[in-house]
Amino acid sequence: MSADTRRNLIDKGMRAGDTDMYDEDLIWSRNSRDKIDIGEVLMQIIRTMNKSLPLSRKLRVLSIGSGSEPQFLILESAFRGGIYLLDSDSVPLSIVRDRVQRQWIKHVTTVQADYSRALVQPDKAEQFLKDRLDGIKLDLITLHHSLYYCEESVWKEFFESLYRKILARRGAIHAVMMSSNSEDRYSTTWLYNHFAGKFFNCRNDQNLNSFGRELRRNRIFRKAKFLRQTHSVNFFVDDFEKFMAVIWMILLYPNVHKYTLEQKEEITDHIYDNFWMNKKPLVQMQDHLVIERNMGSNLSS
Repeated sequence: MSADTRRNLIDKGMRAGDTDMYDEDLIWSRNSRDKIDIGEVLMQIIRTMNKSLPLSRKLRVLSIGSGSEPQFLILESAFRGGIYLLDSDSVPLSIVRDRVQRQWIKHVTTVQADYSRALVQPDKAEQFLKDRLDGIKLDLITLHHSLYYCEESVWKEFFESLYRKILARRGAIHAVMMSSNSEDRYSTTWLYNHFAGKFFNCRNDQNLNSFGRELRRNRIFRKAKFLRQTHSVNFFVDDFEKFMAVIWMILLYPNVHKYTLEQKEEITDHIYDNFWMNKKPLVQMQDHLVIERNMGSNLSS
């Protein structure tokens, strides 16, 4: 490849950081196994629900930080009693609203709100249930890549609030997020810890696995069943600009970290040389945490 071609791609890769976050996430969703991986665990939960609850019961679900909800088809079919898609961003919610109108879907409600303010404290969660969720507790609560936007210091209070005030007497909570530690130099975790650590002295300290272990010792969850798993997900797209758009999403540019021009060039060079030239996929190790209440499954972590 000529020097001019390389320079052109590096420039495009650096500009990819200006891509809207919704579009970055769409590229990731379309070119990785992430949503399939989440869907597999989601279907296991739904199968367990169908065994433990009467078939006549119409299930209800709250998806927190839902985006445009790639698992929409699964949820729309399984949760006929009500689907509540909560997000702070109006753009993905407007896409969902357009879809439900086109397809004449009556049991989907979009809710624009900041969950870290509306649901963390029990009294606020109770009021939110009454005002925005029709006052009926939910059979399933999902947190699919949405815990990043909530400080780990309040996770305990947040999950206690969901469990006590939002979750039905029989139900489940399903959380998914990127693993906080990985020695794989081709992983999203390693890239974030390396570059955010080098330039901002930051690293990913949100550990869903260890949090699950802590929660099992919490008296509020003493009768709950827990499942903790870590899965590997690959991403690759044959377009360097789109590939870099996902890299910038992983590196939290620009909403969290504002890399300088020189730093952006160093990062883009690294991705070009180590991933793009070798057609090497980006790997994401991601943790699943499932908390089941009174569902009678054989979960084990």
